[in-house]
This record gives sequence, C-alpha cells and structure tokens, in this order.
Amino acid sequence: MVEFVQSRFDLSFVAGNDQAKRKLQDAAAAIRAGNTDVLPMGYVICGPVGTGKTFITTCFAGEVGIPAVTLKNFRSMWQGVTEGNLERVLTLLRAMSPIAVIVDEADAQLGDRSSSGDSGVSNRIFAQIAQFMGNTELRGKVIWFLLTCRPDLLPVDLKRQGRAEEHIALFYPETQDERLALLRAMQKKIGMPLFPADSEKFFLERSGSLSGADIEAVLIRSELRSRLLKKAAVDTDDLKSALEDFIPPYYPTEIELQNLVAVLECTSRSLLPQKYREMERSDLIRQVNELHLASRQSLPE
Repeated sequence: MVEFVQSRFDLSFVAGNDQAKRKLQDAAAAIRAGNTDVLPMGYVICGPVGTGKTFITTCFAGEVGIPAVTLKNFRSMWQGVTEGNLERVLTLLRAMSPIAVIVDEADAQLGDRSSSGDSGVSNRIFAQIAQFMGNTELRGKVIWFLLTCRPDLLPVDLKRQGRAEEHIALFYPETQDERLALLRAMQKKIGMPLFPADSEKFFLERSGSLSGADIEAVLIRSELRSRLLKKAAVDTDDLKSALEDFIPPYYPTEIELQNLVAVLECTSRSLLPQKYREMERSDLIRQVNELHLASRQSLPE
C-alpha cells in the first residue's frame, strides 16, 4: 500500500530551477533545526513532463534524511476494505513522522468529491485524505508532495492553503548556462565523467529544446554506444552520435498547456521564468482555454 523510496541523492544533484531548489533547501534546514511549525503542510510540484518533479522531491528527502514513501494502490473490490486499508496507511504515516509522502500523477490518483459509481467509496477516500492533509498537528511531520503535469485538474480541496500550501512550478532550462548545468548534473547522477569543453560546446549547439529527461536519455544512449564499442569511457563521438540520432517526442500544444497551467498555479513569483512574470492573469487564462480547445481538436503538425 506504500512503497519506501531510497534516495541516493540530495539537492546538490539538482540543476536548474534554482529558486525551487532553494525553497526546498530552506525547508530541509527548518526540519533539521526543529522548526517544523513554520513549514508548509504540503507542496504541489508541477510543470511539464521531463522537468524532474519526482527527482527533486526524492532529492529533498535525501537532503533532510527523512523517510519517503509513495502511495500505491490500496483499493479493494470488497466493501469496506478500501477505507480500512487507507486508515492503516494514514496510521503508519503518523507513526513514522517526520516523513515525506509522494503522490505521483496526483490529479489522477487522488480523485475528487464528485466521483461516482462505487457506492460512495471514492468520496469517502477523498474525504479521509483531505482531512488528514489538513490536520495542523502534523505540520512539518507528514509532508505531502503532490506531483502533476496538470495542477489545474487537482481538486481545490487538496491544493488550497492549509493542505498543499506551497505550489512549486518547474520549467525547462532556457539559457545555455542552465542547459550546461543540467548536463553536468545528469552526468553526476548516472556516474558519468564530465565531457571536455568541445563536447559541451557541441551539446549546447544541439540541445536547445531538450528537457532534463531528454538529456538523460541522450546520455544513456551515449553510454550504451560506448559499452558496445568496448570503450573505457564515453567520449565525444558517443555524445555526438546520440545527439544527432535523438528525436525528442513532439507535442508542443500539450507542453505549452502544461507550462501555462504551472504558471497559473505557482504561488511564488520568484519561481517563474522572466517571460511569465509580467503576463496578465487574464491573458494566461485565455491562452490556456485556447490550448485546451486545440489539444482536443487536432494533433500537432
């Protein structure tokens, strides 16, 4: 019903999204100092696919040295068993505090109050979770991380102040410095030696639209080529071959929609890229509505 997450990483492995990283470092410092009463009850971590939402969350758990769990399927086909399973999970979380609870794809996993067709089980489950998340006695003790590409689909009951209070938005790297830092962080993560300057220059010329997940995929392909050729380490030729061959998945409408709903959901102006900070909220909402319509009507060309 829960799965423990063993993190080998801390926040020093995170590159880019520096303000988000700093917020989590401050929270980790508060926990270590015993100042749990000033922490958010929980976080919404949002942003487009491939921005490292799961990674930065597990790095936070590694940074502060507290256990982290992900919620697994606790539902049962038998009447009353699902609620009992959830009660056991919540009792475990309370007993193990301080603990981080990671809910990936939270917009789909947690449901909402309007669920129907299961004799009210989903409604009762939702109410139990919402009540537990809002228990202020657990502030800084049970820290919820709701991860989603679509925070607009999360029920307001879960993401309001008093529950998941801090909404952290993550975005793709925009500058060459950010992309280079992300490349080096990914190499550190997978245990790959840093490339020489000419390789990094080639990478920067070819990586303008790549996400963090895309960059990691390129590095893994480079490593595979190197091993197949029985080289001692990945070299420039391996990187060039992987970059020239790699075609990232292409879904611009969905990505832009995920970007804009993350901007709308974010609760800290300092987390936003400069191009979004001065945009009028009404303009953002209009663009989101247009993208909703476009994503339903057609595939990207």
